[in-house]
Amino acid sequence: MRIDPHVHCRDGKQSYKETIKHAFEVASFQGVTKIFDMPNTDPLITTERHVQERLKLVPKERINDYYIWIGVTVNERQLKEAVKCWENYKNVIGLKMFAGKSVGDLTVAEKNDQKKVYEILAGLDYPGVIAVHCEKESFLKNDLWNPKNLITHAEARPKESEIESIKDQIELAKGAEFSGTLHICHISSPESVELVEVARSDMKMTCGVTPHHTIWSDEMLARPDGLLYKMNPPLRDRESVEKLREYLRKGKIDWIETDHAPHAVGEKMFEPYMSGYPSLYLYKNFMEDFLPGIGVSQELIEKMTSGNIYKTFGDKLK
Repeated sequence: MRIDPHVHCRDGKQSYKETIKHAFEVASFQGVTKIFDMPNTDPLITTERHVQERLKLVPKERINDYYIWIGVTVNERQLKEAVKCWENYKNVIGLKMFAGKSVGDLTVAEKNDQKKVYEILAGLDYPGVIAVHCEKESFLKNDLWNPKNLITHAEARPKESEIESIKDQIELAKGAEFSGTLHICHISSPESVELVEVARSDMKMTCGVTPHHTIWSDEMLARPDGLLYKMNPPLRDRESVEKLREYLRKGKIDWIETDHAPHAVGEKMFEPYMSGYPSLYLYKNFMEDFLPGIGVSQELIEKMTSGNIYKTFGDKLK
């Protein structure tokens, strides 16, 4: 059984981009059984009512294969409700924090606010997973972005933004004595993996990588259809990609997560030039051809697509 822990099923006001039903159809074709849906939807998923409404959209025959991350804000009441949802709903797999703006309005950008989140969760004795999108906004250079010169997207969101945000999350989680698992989503730079490896020695940490960040480099942005390859975090330089592949082979990355993020082609190729790639479509070839082709063992592939995920989420997946 294979699991994709990071899928953006749009539904709601964005159902023209993707739906839970269709995402399951794609997943089945790609050999994925279970999916974890992300909460930066429209409307957002931050309350029990939102969770209940979301679960109504799941085909009845797939309800045991569908899981939802509930979004994190800095509001203490909301965080308490989110933790209650995690406790009371098997389908609520964990909490998701955007430590920097990506797509949607679910952002906790300020370090002091992030500190408060960890302190509240520690006070609630939350033992589960908080998954974090790490791009530190003070390191973003949005004025560099020019849709006529697409490499500027990678320059506007440099790897230092990811690295410094991960440093923040580790520092804040440790400082708050957070007892749950800190998961770093869609790592795009080898330096980020190295930070996680060091932190594992005295805290519970995991990290994931996408197919697109390991198959492609920022050279894809130079293609005529380069806007299709615009995503957050961006594709990195060839040297970084080769190092990520090395860390995959060495088992330093816990799981593969597609960050499946469909948009209408018009939204990608023209304003607002949306970020995101529908990477669930890459899954089967990635597992069967690409990973073995770069020397990743079948045993490790099974760990990254199932074993490590079961180990982290435990009874939630039974």
